Amino acid sequence: MSEVPEYLNRRQVLKALVGGAVGGTVGTLAATKLVHASSEVTSSIPAKLPRLPERPKNISPEMLAKDESFWAQVALNYDKARGIVNLEHGYWGKMSKQVQQVFIEKTEMVNTQLSVYGRKHFSNDLKNSAHKIAQALGADSDEVVITRNATESIHNLMRQYNDFNANDTVLFADIDYPSFKETMRWLAKTQHVKPVEVTLPAQTNQAEILNLYITAFDENPNVKLMLLTHVSNQHGLILPVADIAKAAKARGIDVICDCAQSWGLLDFNIAELNVDWAGFNLHKWIGSPVGVGALYMKKGTLDKISPYPGETDPTNTLAHKRVHTATSNFASILTVPAAIDFHQSLGAANKEARLRYLRNLWVEEAKKLPNIEVLGGEDDASSTGMGAFRTKGKVSLDDAKMIQQRLENEFNVFTVVRVGLASGCCIRVTPQIFISAEEIKQLILALKSL
Repeated sequence: MSEVPEYLNRRQVLKALVGGAVGGTVGTLAATKLVHASSEVTSSIPAKLPRLPERPKNISPEMLAKDESFWAQVALNYDKARGIVNLEHGYWGKMSKQVQQVFIEKTEMVNTQLSVYGRKHFSNDLKNSAHKIAQALGADSDEVVITRNATESIHNLMRQYNDFNANDTVLFADIDYPSFKETMRWLAKTQHVKPVEVTLPAQTNQAEILNLYITAFDENPNVKLMLLTHVSNQHGLILPVADIAKAAKARGIDVICDCAQSWGLLDFNIAELNVDWAGFNLHKWIGSPVGVGALYMKKGTLDKISPYPGETDPTNTLAHKRVHTATSNFASILTVPAAIDFHQSLGAANKEARLRYLRNLWVEEAKKLPNIEVLGGEDDASSTGMGAFRTKGKVSLDDAKMIQQRLENEFNVFTVVRVGLASGCCIRVTPQIFISAEEIKQLILALKSL
């Protein structure tokens, strides 16, 4: 290991961020030196930063989710744009002020030290950040590699899968990320295997989803590789990944899991999913700077994923040989431990419950409207804080664009159009934890006026 210490002592971080499960002060963090000991540039984060509020004792995440005063204090930890209600946070997330300050310090340090830091010290810091991600996911350090995003992770897994035989089949679903569906079709063409797409209902539940996948397995006994999305980017639908993966493994099917939207939106660890490989984003719901993702490769699965072209791994023991990110944003990667600490200080279960609560506020009202169709999960087990809707009978791209523009221009509510569902296009609604119930009401008023 290098003589350069980690960006912060863990005890310092926890003392700074946590006073109970969520409470505590970031004052200690604000006063802590954040540059490497090897750097001659030393500066502190400004001391006047907001604090995470003390969580009321003996209160469940579901009850805390309804405490507007608590979440208003949490919102003080984020810089919010004024002039519009932004309900499109599924693209990428927002760093807290504390994490943003760490990112600024790291950027200054890297920009000052340049190749002296990059050549001598970055490799150890990269390992530290990867180890932090592995701990948070419940994985071993040698199972996790830092990438630039989940897309890079999953594309590499697909392209480098090497265990196809004649007459094999690859399987994916309409609710998967559009780019991944196209890559699976490309994979089928180049590897001379059969592509099969599962179509899920616009509104569905855990039991129905599982039955549809099992039916697809039975109807296609030669499925060798499948893509399985944990949370759909189109409408926030949760798939019963563990149950589907169990059925797949019983049939000898390998599973790549898309967790691009799920980590931080849901409270889980990777072992619970029981998949072979997975891709993650940290810049969506974990709150890291843009440009940080992760690749999970379960022990014993490396031989089926070839090393990245130009890399070698004769013993199939090095997961990081499956990617080659070249020069990445050093400061973003160095900020990962701070982002994870802040995420954990607030509490993954508390964040999940708050986001579900905000979704339910508008979904419950939308379902009462005769002209609005709400998409995604029919039950709590199938729903997240992400949601989607469309005007009944209006499923074209032009229809969705018109609604999105009306929401933005007439009602000052920003959303995004999603494409790729077999049932048609939709409007995705994605609040963040710093969005208030009052801001959700602005969406509800808009839906009633459409």
